[in-house]
Amino acid sequence: MQRPVAVGLDGSRESLAAADWAAREALRRGLPLRLVHAWVGGTSPDESELPELEAPRYWARRILRGAMDRLNESYPQVYLSADQISRPAADALVAAGDESELLVLGSRAFSGFGGFMAGSVALSTVAHAARPVVLVRADQTLEDEHAPDAEGHASARTPYRGVVIGVDPASPCEELLAFAFESASLRSAPLTVVYAWRLPYVPKALEAKARRDVRRAAEHTLGAVLGPWREKYPTVEVRELVEEGRPAQQLLEAAQDAGLLVVGRKVRPARIGMHTGPVAHAVMHHVRCPVAIVPHE
Repeated sequence: MQRPVAVGLDGSRESLAAADWAAREALRRGLPLRLVHAWVGGTSPDESELPELEAPRYWARRILRGAMDRLNESYPQVYLSADQISRPAADALVAAGDESELLVLGSRAFSGFGGFMAGSVALSTVAHAARPVVLVRADQTLEDEHAPDAEGHASARTPYRGVVIGVDPASPCEELLAFAFESASLRSAPLTVVYAWRLPYVPKALEAKARRDVRRAAEHTLGAVLGPWREKYPTVEVRELVEEGRPAQQLLEAAQDAGLLVVGRKVRPARIGMHTGPVAHAVMHHVRCPVAIVPHE
């Protein structure tokens, strides 16, 4: 049985932009699309008849029905289903994401850095989901996924923008690389792999040589990690970007013209709360393109 692409809906324009992106991703992957709307309502027979619950139930149905009609008209090739779930939003979305190939959520608002702020529901979902979660900002369009045309105008007929991924070869990143290479392959887009390294402390007189040695070692390590993936995806054009600096900053710069940014989130089962890791947290709040957060061991 195929896992669907799932999208969380709340009726906002952010979630509708996420639904459009999710429909296009479902088309690219040849998967069904599942629409999920969560609301906290009654679940017992006695509660189900309470009149004060009828209004939220009505709006929940209206949100799903409106989105279904809109997506059926725009993406008739996509098989759609919809679920209205009576659970707190983050719990419902985590459960839906765990049953899906990936979960797509809309961003809440723009930040002062030109990116977007992920709301508390999105942050909690990202922190606890077992499958990849993609965050899409409110004004994301089909044309934004593609490079500008020869005159610099937005177009849906040009090639896809590139995919960017941040990796640390010292940590397991198979799930992360699998998602990024597959995403680039589906789009026939180039893949930029970013590995940011830091120079350990050395005496000033030895810094130049140490910097060359560390860079050379980083390039060798990244090349070894990517070798099997280049063989598995021979049609994907791969660019290795090995730079000194902070990972989040290097990713923000590399993703300025990207169509998708992929970052990892290390799974820490013992932790509670909304821990996403410093790199994922930074890019979720400040990058402009859709961001895929992929959990890994």
